[in-house]
Amino acid sequence: MSNAKKSAAPNKAAVAIHPMTLANACFVILTIIVVFTVLLNAKTVFAPVIAALLLGLILTPLSDIWERLKLPAALSALLSMLLALTSILLLLLLIEPYVTKAIERAPVIWNELRETIEELRRLLRGLEDMSEDLAKAIEPAEGDTVANTEDSEEAVNLPSISDALFYAPQFGAQFMIFSGTLYFFLMVKNDLYDWVSGASIHINGDDLRQAGEKVSQYVLTISAINFCFAVLVAIVMRLYGMPSPILWGMLAFGLNFVLYLGPIALAGLLTVTGIVVFDGAYSYLPAATYLAMNATEGQFVTPTLVGKSLSINPLLVFLSLVFWLWLWGPIGGIIAIPLLVWGVAIYDGLTAHAISSGTPGKLRPTSSAGSSA
Repeated sequence: MSNAKKSAAPNKAAVAIHPMTLANACFVILTIIVVFTVLLNAKTVFAPVIAALLLGLILTPLSDIWERLKLPAALSALLSMLLALTSILLLLLLIEPYVTKAIERAPVIWNELRETIEELRRLLRGLEDMSEDLAKAIEPAEGDTVANTEDSEEAVNLPSISDALFYAPQFGAQFMIFSGTLYFFLMVKNDLYDWVSGASIHINGDDLRQAGEKVSQYVLTISAINFCFAVLVAIVMRLYGMPSPILWGMLAFGLNFVLYLGPIALAGLLTVTGIVVFDGAYSYLPAATYLAMNATEGQFVTPTLVGKSLSINPLLVFLSLVFWLWLWGPIGGIIAIPLLVWGVAIYDGLTAHAISSGTPGKLRPTSSAGSSA
């Protein structure tokens, strides 16, 4: 009996919670809250910095080409940065005419949409007339709704030149932060990896390099898929007679990077435009076709081309999108998935087990191969 009592004592001690565990957990939680509070309130600084770092990781294959050519680090960084900024500028110049045209047509589209809403309202009024008591209860609220609609219509104003001049310095400062961070990160990337490897006993330079390669592989593959998808969307919208089919293709390309939420937003825009442009059931055909194309791409094309090596749990994808969209808006939606891919790659390098189980946004059963005791 004495031996049993002696053996039971260590077990109780092992089960007992260390007194510092709760304090450490509280410290970690408070640290996370402080970090993200700073990121939220200083997004004008941190958003371009993180975006530049992720773009630097995406440009890893280009940096490898310069290294094989044995170019100086400063020159290779300058060439990579100039190519990246030139590509972004050309993309903006390509989009600008279509965006300007859409803005110019916005009042016309709004008026046509308002007429459609009025027709639906008249239809509802006809149904409400079936009951006089119900009509008396709804008419005051309906009058308020009409007044609010008219007020909101008058309140909608396009950005003026003074607004553009006001935001120009802020945009210029963010552009300088973005460009400077991108250039210096490309120049000292390898030295930074070696420094982190020497300063940390858990992370080595190879893990960081592999994580950067995975981010680059993922973004470049998804970009190629989205480009082909955007071309098909533009062709289909042209065949349907939708206005500005190239703009719809560009929107499909950009919003397809924001998994789940991007396609839903574009489907909503297609539905509204279809109701304005067409009549009857044909109005919903462009949105229905787009959703069918997006589902086909998401369930068959992307899983085949992306592969298992870049797989992420869909729940992590959705939560990452929601969080970064809430934190930084559209920029957060763009960087959410590459940042998640990088974080998962780092985690996989630090641990023997992976937390991924499925192509980003697509369910896939977890493989049990290699999981030996």
